[in-house]
Amino acid sequence: MTGNGLLWLGFGGIMAIMFAIDMGIFNRKSHEIRFREALGWTITWVLLALAFNVWIYFQMGSTKALEFFTGYLIEESLSVDNLFVFIMIFSYFHISKSHQPKILKWGIIGALLMRAIFIFAGIGLIERFHWMLYIFGGILIVTGLKMAFGKEEQIEPEKNLLVRLVRRFMPITKRIRDDRFFIRKQGITAATPLFLTLLVVESSDVIFAIDSIPAVLSVTRDPFIVYTSNVFAIMGLRSLYYLLAHVMEMFVYLKLGISFILAFVGIKMILVDIWHVPIHFSLGVIVGALAIAILTSVTIGKQHGKH
Repeated sequence: MTGNGLLWLGFGGIMAIMFAIDMGIFNRKSHEIRFREALGWTITWVLLALAFNVWIYFQMGSTKALEFFTGYLIEESLSVDNLFVFIMIFSYFHISKSHQPKILKWGIIGALLMRAIFIFAGIGLIERFHWMLYIFGGILIVTGLKMAFGKEEQIEPEKNLLVRLVRRFMPITKRIRDDRFFIRKQGITAATPLFLTLLVVESSDVIFAIDSIPAVLSVTRDPFIVYTSNVFAIMGLRSLYYLLAHVMEMFVYLKLGISFILAFVGIKMILVDIWHVPIHFSLGVIVGALAIAILTSVTIGKQHGKH
């Protein structure tokens, strides 16, 4: 087996074990995830990502390690923005806290599969059509500007194509039955609101991927680095959701920080043939933007709390 194959095998083994422990043992049954549990799993996934980063350093060198860390940081920051959308989706469908983990679990599984398709398709397009770099860069700049200056996104699940298709071909129950996606009623299979919620979550991840994949491709086109950084960010997303769900309103300037990062990596992609931005510089800009956004949000939040 080649060295590259061993890397994929090692990564696959780590993720299989952690996925089985997280999803199959600790979160096998639906339950409300409390703050302490969410904090523990968030720290676990962050430490795993950092440990994996060290492993990459010794296996692939310092440059690849920096690329992974930068890609992971980009994905993690974009994932935080996704939490706003998840909150709105669960609120729209009136999903209780005890049922949310199951939806997020299956949403993560779907996201892992979709990201793999998007990543290899994106790399293939760039390698075959170099001008796609400019398209991806333009998408990131436009997205960043819309996030910074556009109106707040409105969740309209009833207009979702997948939801409309399911409603057309399958009956939908009005009530949530236990934690099931489907039930049998008078010999007819019907979908529950949990399944509709899952469809909207999966659909939203497709939109997220359109932003996040090009963002990481601006750092590296190594499929191993791109996919692994995505996976570690996605796997920690569920616990991060419960950790931050009640304090998201504190981070009022986080969207501006994320929008700046998107615009920065978009410009970086467009300028790739003119100026190759050093990975150290990119990492510094991203860390700086996030730090300023978080510190400003917390400071202003404290000031508002005094009045």
